[in-house]
Amino acid sequence: MKVLVAEDDPHTRAGLEEILIEEGYQVIATADGRQAWQAFQDHSPDVVCLDIMMPHMDGYEVCRKIRRQTDEPAVLFITAKSEEIDAVLGLELGADDFIQKPFGVKEVLARIRAVTRRIYKKQSAANTKALPDSFTLADLKVVPSELRGFRGDQAIELSLRDLQILKFLHRNEGRALSRDSFFDECWGFDYLPNSRTLDQHISQLRKKIELDPKSPEIIKTVHGVGYRYG
Repeated sequence: MKVLVAEDDPHTRAGLEEILIEEGYQVIATADGRQAWQAFQDHSPDVVCLDIMMPHMDGYEVCRKIRRQTDEPAVLFITAKSEEIDAVLGLELGADDFIQKPFGVKEVLARIRAVTRRIYKKQSAANTKALPDSFTLADLKVVPSELRGFRGDQAIELSLRDLQILKFLHRNEGRALSRDSFFDECWGFDYLPNSRTLDQHISQLRKKIELDPKSPEIIKTVHGVGYRYG
């Protein structure tokens, strides 16, 4: 899933990029409104994060141009506490939500995951890019459209990257999967492999989904190779 980030402050832009890439999104970053509109036309993102006060073209105008063309992407405005924003205008233009600066990682993830669920629900209703309804790994039921796993009544929040890893394991049940195959499948061919990145992510994912992360039943280590399920 592609996210366009339009933010003229380099630190805020880099922070959003880091959060979203770690979550599993493909990020296109731009520094002003004119670049944002061009990037939107070039890349057709699923989600657009727009700073309101940008050079050349403000976020409101970019949103207007997007909505004249399509209602497909989710749009989130990025605002500063010191700015007097017109929330009503933003909603009238078709904004789905607001991210307020300075932002915390948990807040950004919650808002991005919320719009991602709405996108998946809309796609499912239209039967486009349809996700599997659900699949199971041991006693864990994974529901991709909700970005969640379920163990009984317990709901477990999952990132896009978590889902990519779990779907890869499920499709290859019983097979030992190499670290390189995980990077190719779940990070992309252009990602420069770092085994620690994968191992750290698997460690965090085990803490979410395993009954006993030190003795995992879902994501098992295959020494010298990588990981397997089943």
